[in-house]
Amino acid sequence: MFLDWSDISDDLQILLAREALGRAATTIATQAAALADEFEAGNIADHGGADALRLFAAILCETIEDPLPPAGMAEPAPTFG
Repeated sequence: MFLDWSDISDDLQILLAREALGRAATTIATQAAALADEFEAGNIADHGGADALRLFAAILCETIEDPLPPAGMAEPAPTFG
């Protein structure tokens, strides 16, 4: 058993982090779609939220299907200003 995150190999850390991100995105997308359904059913006052939530859920689902690039292939962060 691992006692600390740093005891896990880098490859396993990346694998676990990606799996966690994928599961989190799936959970958020599912909840957004469920909330949109509640808006449409009239259970929650709708002020255009259902369409926005469905768009948000679709973007998350697309992100899940298009996985992160391999480790070490990240592009530099953009600079602003």
